[in-house]
Amino acid sequence: MSPARESYYRNLFRIAAAYDGLLGIVFLFFPGRAFDALGIGDKAPKFGGYVALLAAFVFVIGFAYFLISRGDLRRNLDLILVGVVYKLAYCAVAVYYSFSEYLPHWVFGALFGGLDFIFFVVIAECYFYLKREPGS
Repeated sequence: MSPARESYYRNLFRIAAAYDGLLGIVFLFFPGRAFDALGIGDKAPKFGGYVALLAAFVFVIGFAYFLISRGDLRRNLDLILVGVVYKLAYCAVAVYYSFSEYLPHWVFGALFGGLDFIFFVVIAECYFYLKREPGS
């Protein structure tokens, strides 16, 4: 792998780590403010444990992306695949619920779902590149 491509992938995972880490922290510690800022404060669950658990999971995934960014990309291929599946699942759920009666708000699907779809595409590209590269 060329040094430029390796740097690109490492930066990709650093950005994904920062994005998911920040989202996880915000929704873990400030869920009411986050929902209010999105204009969906009335849609926040009454029991905050649901949001806290999901936020903690998002933070952990961000931490995993950080570990991928500093490790051997080829040896982390299985973790990269988990990241691909996670991003696909996240954007699919976000888009589905943005069009449902439960959360009729474009931010959830368009912003978070859209950003995660972009991450899905570029992380999947990384996975398939590493998978077919000689020595994999």
